[in-house]
Amino acid sequence: MRILTAVILFALWLVLSSTFDLAHVAAGAVVAVLIAWMNPALPHMRRLSWPAAIAYQPWLLGRILKSGLHVSRLILDPKLPIAPKLISHQTSLRSDGELVALGNSITLTPGTITVEVAPGELIVHAIDEESGKDLLDGRFEAKISGVFAGQEDRR
Repeated sequence: MRILTAVILFALWLVLSSTFDLAHVAAGAVVAVLIAWMNPALPHMRRLSWPAAIAYQPWLLGRILKSGLHVSRLILDPKLPIAPKLISHQTSLRSDGELVALGNSITLTPGTITVEVAPGELIVHAIDEESGKDLLDGRFEAKISGVFAGQEDRR
């Protein structure tokens, strides 16, 4: 598993750095191996539902684009019709991986940001009622739950 992690991290390094001189490639290889060695068991990675994880990416991108358009309309409106609020959202997700994925997905979506994460609860700032709908109707939680469907050690 460490070798696979190191290979994936190294490939990601190459793609993101797009610099292929010896110094950058060597640095990427060393960093990838060190990270894989220091994090031997990324246990949540083994229990992901990969088809659901792959399907989640375009769904999330769609949500990001939709929310981006919504926030753009808000800020271009001369009346600036925002109604910011904090939402305390109770969640059935318990594992660290699930909570991090949910919090990050919310924060990636324009108009919302995860302010605090605790077991069973997230506090989210939303710029208006519309921006918090996906969270409140359970869409994000259902998608994340599907991605982590194989987890045994729920907290």
